[in-house]
Amino acid sequence: MGLPDVINYQKEKYQAGLQNWDVKQDNNGIIYIANNEGLLSFDGSFWNLYQLPNKTIVRSVEIGSDHKIYVGGQDEIGYFIPGINGSLQYHSLIGGIPEMYRSFGDVWDIVSFQDKVFFRSRDKIFEFTGVTAKVYPAPGEWSFLGKCNDKLYAHDYEKGLMYFENNTWIPLQVASELPLNDPITAILPMTKDSLLITTLKNGLFTLTPKNISKLNSTNNVIFENARVYAATAVNAGWYALATNTKGVLIIDKTGNIIQRFSSIQGLQNNNVLSIFLDNRNNLWLGLDNGIDFITYSSPIKQIDPSRQQGSGYTALIYNKQLFLGTTNGLYGLPLQQMDDLSFNKDQFYLVNNTTGQNWSLAQINNQLLLGHHEGAFIIDRNTATPISSLHGFWNFNSFATSGFDSQMIAGTYSGLTLFKYKNNRFTQLEAIRGFTESSRFVVIDKFNNIWVSHPYHGVYRIFKNPDGNFAINSYTNNNGLPTALDNHVYKLKGEVVVATEKGVYEFNSQKNIFEPASSYKKILGDLSVRYLKEDEVGNIWFIHEKSLGVIDMAGRDTQIIYFPELKNKLLSGFEFIYPVNSKNIFVGGEKGFYHINYENYKKVTPILQVQIRTVRIINNTDSLLFGGYFKKVGEKPEQLKADIPKLNYQWKTIRFEFSSPLFGHQSNLEYCYRLKGFEDNWLEWTKRTEKEYNNLDAGDYTFEVKVRNNLGQESPIAAYSFHVMPPWYQTSLAYAFYFLLFGGLLVTVFIWQRNKFARQHKKYEEEQQKLLYIHELELNKTENELVALRNQKLEDEINFKNSELASSGMHLVKKGEMLSKLKGELSHLMKGLENPQAITELKKIVKTLTEDDNLDKEWESFAKHFDKVHSDFLAQLKDKHITITPNELKLCAYLRMNLTTKEIAQILNISVRGVEIGRYRLRKKLQISPDKSLFDYLINIKI
Repeated sequence: MGLPDVINYQKEKYQAGLQNWDVKQDNNGIIYIANNEGLLSFDGSFWNLYQLPNKTIVRSVEIGSDHKIYVGGQDEIGYFIPGINGSLQYHSLIGGIPEMYRSFGDVWDIVSFQDKVFFRSRDKIFEFTGVTAKVYPAPGEWSFLGKCNDKLYAHDYEKGLMYFENNTWIPLQVASELPLNDPITAILPMTKDSLLITTLKNGLFTLTPKNISKLNSTNNVIFENARVYAATAVNAGWYALATNTKGVLIIDKTGNIIQRFSSIQGLQNNNVLSIFLDNRNNLWLGLDNGIDFITYSSPIKQIDPSRQQGSGYTALIYNKQLFLGTTNGLYGLPLQQMDDLSFNKDQFYLVNNTTGQNWSLAQINNQLLLGHHEGAFIIDRNTATPISSLHGFWNFNSFATSGFDSQMIAGTYSGLTLFKYKNNRFTQLEAIRGFTESSRFVVIDKFNNIWVSHPYHGVYRIFKNPDGNFAINSYTNNNGLPTALDNHVYKLKGEVVVATEKGVYEFNSQKNIFEPASSYKKILGDLSVRYLKEDEVGNIWFIHEKSLGVIDMAGRDTQIIYFPELKNKLLSGFEFIYPVNSKNIFVGGEKGFYHINYENYKKVTPILQVQIRTVRIINNTDSLLFGGYFKKVGEKPEQLKADIPKLNYQWKTIRFEFSSPLFGHQSNLEYCYRLKGFEDNWLEWTKRTEKEYNNLDAGDYTFEVKVRNNLGQESPIAAYSFHVMPPWYQTSLAYAFYFLLFGGLLVTVFIWQRNKFARQHKKYEEEQQKLLYIHELELNKTENELVALRNQKLEDEINFKNSELASSGMHLVKKGEMLSKLKGELSHLMKGLENPQAITELKKIVKTLTEDDNLDKEWESFAKHFDKVHSDFLAQLKDKHITITPNELKLCAYLRMNLTTKEIAQILNISVRGVEIGRYRLRKKLQISPDKSLFDYLINIKI
């Protein structure tokens, strides 16, 4: 009844041809598909197409023991191996085939067997050892080539089934019902001594040591009409048949059809050309148009009881039957004895009178109750019988924790209604008065308080007063709840709790308020919760927004496990979880129900691995640096030190693409990465499978990436190292040049500094000399100024002395004038006297006045002072002119003093004429020419 999820890959997704003929997988989990346009590879995130040289259809693919990917096309045989940059490169094997056999059409099968590789076309089988082929022409026409139980088989239309031994094809010598002209499509192991053979048109056969006979199955007609294209073993006892018209049929050894996958179950179409079971027991289907992936090993399966993808609202197991309530009606299914109920293969039936919206199922007093849009029903013998005509029942709740209860309460569209139980019947009583809220969420606590939550109005507590009437208390954000909206009441571990937008709250009866539930806050914090359900072992299932999770308390440490496979697939607003046991969890979905084998979900944890699939460097163009393969195909992806590339600094961007080939679990995965050499810390976990870095500096870098699943498990780190070359101006040669240049600059600077210092020293000396010169000049100037001052002083003194001499001379002049005047007066007076005695006395006086002794004394004093002032002028004049007379000396002195002729005459007490005559005689004695000034000569006279 439960089918795993089917993932569709359309042509637009993988960007290649419509038809897909063969599928294989390498040891690292990468899938390879023979496609109409070439070889496809898929790593879980990225598709890549590798075309053959003649761009023909690739009909078959095989991964050899030598880690080569062998492909067969039209008149083309070869293999892909990683090239220098880790990208797959094609190598043709046509050269190893004798020329006469090189026209062979399509290669339909490739088998790696005993270190050899066999290729089948319709008329030839090629056996390759290395690059050399051995050719086996068909006796009639080769229709099949395959390996089973370490034996290589081929089918020919003339010889029948053959096996390969001692380098030859030997017909199988057993009685056979196998038609010769019907191609075999698969040979699979059944038991130790038997094989299952599938044919295209005649169904299934078994091969034993004695014969080949038709499989004894009631479904033979189905197998014959379906046209089996390919088949694979699913497990030790089940087989998957890829058919032309019926999709995929899962059968057991007896031919019973256990499961079917067709367009109704999610396939893109029913024409399945190839089928492959990967290393995680999931199925890959090569379709006539597209590729499908069936998560066959997934512990999560979908149940669509109505076959109309009606939404799932409620579920309950009652009397060994599973009942599922949907928008289309209530469906029942008899259960077989098996641990995983999803493998029950009976068909669902519609319970009578349940068409329409079903809300809930409940078992009370061993009665199966159905809450329906049309009312309340009892389910008996596959028929729903109404027990109330009231419109719209959400749920039913018993007051008793165990055993029979004489009373129950039901939540309806318009409040709460009581029922009594008597004589094996439920009878409706009155509704609780005063309460008309829609009661979709109802629980009863251990004190028989009825708790009801309304998504928009808050939480209500309804209880009986001592008088027997019901009282109603309302609780909103004024009573401890974070808000009046989105509150949902549930019962966990015997206590009433409320799922809110801020976590789980519980009721404090002493304070009559709601408070955060401490035990759940430690685990969920303030996580918004819409639904809570406890399973039989105490795990708490919850729904956060549109994600399903479980608080797993089974281990030593409590952990939260999410189910990202179901994100956005749940029935939002009407969430439902029905945990039967650890192997059977039913969850309501938008399209039917989901079945979770939780025990297997935790056990079947594939080994996590992440691979760096592509490294590109980008500037103006895009260049592939690494194509995903460090060594051979399927070998452990580890980069050798010798393979670390060196990148030119001009590449501005480097882009990494990485993936984990965990097919069917991609929604569970998150990636974390860092670039060592650029950043030390890991970045945040993300769903992204690519990362770019721009404008990296020169240096060594290692890109590291890891993946984790929803259980918190992490993979080993995948790494890719590279070296960014410095620009030419940062190379060793450039640095050597810079060193030399720098050294030269240092020498140049040193010489320049030395010369500069010399120039500065010279300039300093010159400046010092200049300063010294200036100082000397200033000293000379100062001395000159002092000399000038002295000269000025001397001049002033001379002028003063000259002034004194002039005063003295003027005194002499005045004295002379006075004496002359006095003598004249005395002479005039004597003429008027008659007294001889008086005249005699006067004459004595005149005689005294005329005596010049005193004048001579005064002259000596004058001459002495004159020589002091005029630098011994008189002495020098006398030395130079020995013949000069005293009177002429006097005349020279007075002339040097620049006295006038009149002033000189008065001083010398001679007439002016006498002075002039004296000057004439003096010029002549001194030998002064008439054109020269006597004064200038006397001023400048030197010895």
